Amino acid sequence: MTVSVIIPTYNEAANIGGLVRELRRFAPNGQAEVLVVDAHSPDGTAEAARQAGATVLLAPRPGRAAQMNFGAAQATGDLLYFVHADVGIHPDYVATIRRAVADGFEAGCYRFRFNSPHPLLRINSYGTRFKGIMSRGGDQTLFITKALFQRLGGFNERFVIMEDFEIIQRIRRVAAFYIVPQDVLVSARKYETNSWLRVQLANLTAFSMFFLKVSPARIARTYKAMLNYR
Repeated sequence: MTVSVIIPTYNEAANIGGLVRELRRFAPNGQAEVLVVDAHSPDGTAEAARQAGATVLLAPRPGRAAQMNFGAAQATGDLLYFVHADVGIHPDYVATIRRAVADGFEAGCYRFRFNSPHPLLRINSYGTRFKGIMSRGGDQTLFITKALFQRLGGFNERFVIMEDFEIIQRIRRVAAFYIVPQDVLVSARKYETNSWLRVQLANLTAFSMFFLKVSPARIARTYKAMLNYR
């Protein structure tokens, strides 16, 4: 089983080179292909990814769901692994994903921990070991067999936010979902720019709107208005 790693990017020049090198170092001898799907970033993200050894695809339309679907359509692997640009990868990711699929799990994710010693962020990290949908998120990365991904029709591109939660809901209706008992490292930059409480309130608001079936565009506008993205 071959693995295709798909990374949607926009203005991630500071992070993408290190991530691509990490992914390639932990998957020697061509065990994984690394596809960076860039939304025409003006900061040099695409060139940084190429220099690090990734195959770079320029997305025909922006948005994480659309970018990840585009990457999946070009991927040659039997297993798809969706990763955010600011995530630190577990060194055994290829073997772990293959083993999970061999054990009958067609999809899954990792737990995570933040790159910050803040005690409240440790609480957030601890919650990712549980099965509830509110304990999930794209920062945890997501692996899925290509066959299941295609059967589900990929990410719902209507979801310009919460696309990861939406597809996990659909996965769980038809397949076993595995939470890998190991961590990926997640950037705390959103919390450092805002505050723990401010981000938690924004997350709770977005989840509430999601469960109430508010339009994704409205959820995205509300979420972005509540946080400082500088």
